[in-house]
Amino acid sequence: MIRKILIANRGEIAVRIIRACAEAGITSAAIYADADRHALHVKKADEAYNIGPESVAGYLNAHRIVNLAVATGCDALHPGYGFLSENPLLAEICERRNVRYIGPGADVIRSMGDKIQARRLMQEADVPVVPGSEGNLGGIDEALMIADEIGYPVMLKATSGGGGRGIRRCDSSAELQNNYNRVLSEATKAFGRAEIFLEKCIVNPRHIEVQILADTHGNIVHLFERDCSIQRRHQKLVEIAPSPQLDDTTRAWLGNLAVRAAQAAGYTNAGTVEFLMDRDGQFYFMEMNTRLQVEHTITEAITGIDIVQEQIRIAGGETLGFRQDEIQRRGYAIEFRINAEDPKNDFLPSFGRITRYFAPGGPGVRTDGAIYTGYPIPPYYDSMCAKLTVWALNWEEMLNRADRALKDIGVYGVKTTIPYYQEILKVADFRHGRFDTGFVEQHPELTNYTASRPNRELSAVIAASLAAHMGM
Repeated sequence: MIRKILIANRGEIAVRIIRACAEAGITSAAIYADADRHALHVKKADEAYNIGPESVAGYLNAHRIVNLAVATGCDALHPGYGFLSENPLLAEICERRNVRYIGPGADVIRSMGDKIQARRLMQEADVPVVPGSEGNLGGIDEALMIADEIGYPVMLKATSGGGGRGIRRCDSSAELQNNYNRVLSEATKAFGRAEIFLEKCIVNPRHIEVQILADTHGNIVHLFERDCSIQRRHQKLVEIAPSPQLDDTTRAWLGNLAVRAAQAAGYTNAGTVEFLMDRDGQFYFMEMNTRLQVEHTITEAITGIDIVQEQIRIAGGETLGFRQDEIQRRGYAIEFRINAEDPKNDFLPSFGRITRYFAPGGPGVRTDGAIYTGYPIPPYYDSMCAKLTVWALNWEEMLNRADRALKDIGVYGVKTTIPYYQEILKVADFRHGRFDTGFVEQHPELTNYTASRPNRELSAVIAASLAAHMGM
């Protein structure tokens, strides 16, 4: 039985894991860099350990983190998402030091992180993949030849890519030649490997992913799908479960396909199989994320299954407590990534101090965050400061509740994406469940909103002004 977990991450996902530990009676140990000294995950954890002055490097030092886990008596480690969560080295070191890694084995992380190897595994398992190069490209001449065969547009991608980095669309041979060295450089800088491949570009597809759980006893289930089509520059903004664009027959088929993909990979723990759906309804395997996803909350909302606690149980050697036919899907859920960004200024990051923060409430509303009134958002990390998850029994009720919750939430002191999401909810195509990955580009008017201060913010400004005047 796992008794103490080191959380090798920060921010809202660290807080999320701490809460799961508390409910399971497990001691949580947080880590933090100097920049995170006042972070919420440090305040919430049972124990917290400083990892030094480096704001980012400390979270990326696998040897040091596992040594800390051993020294503090942790028998397991949860990587969260980002940082080292898809680095096989962390899982390898945990295995050597007898610390249970809450995720798949190092070999699986490595094979799924290599997009070429992942494509080959899927092809062997009869999981459809996007047409493209059979391996890493040997040079621009090979890229041009393959592009001529499959037709433009094409995508150049880093073989070890992820998170939307190392990807360029090319609509012609000239663009392919211009982008080739750029993507090669991006792949080297971001992932340490000068390896890229090419595949057909599915124009404005739907981005559909399936959550799976697999124990160490050979049992694998899916928890239905999420629609992640609302994204900007390959970065997800809004996620929905289940997809309003699939019928039940397609949903069941896709879930079984994801289970087959997980079986082919020899997968254990929680993972996500990502697909692209073209305009003809054809699905293509894109990648497999070997970690907990940011958007896991909407799957929890429609199934009632705590995915993080299931991760912990699986890592502890337990068998899944349910069969596929026992997993029920109920209602719709939507997640908004509340980013400290200015949509009116090309989504420029807006770091600073949170002067006031109000979390929304009411039935079916959940907020996962790492902010509080007075918290200074550091400029060293991802701009996401909270996630708003809304659930309701049907699609229309969910949209209306989401609109209400976005009006309820208050994050002041920095600019956020909240008003942008309120504009998305007004778009007729979105309300009717018709959207694809081109949605944001197709609706540039979404940034034309008027930023207005609510009455409570005006009251605070007036009160502050009066106080300053009286004190003069």
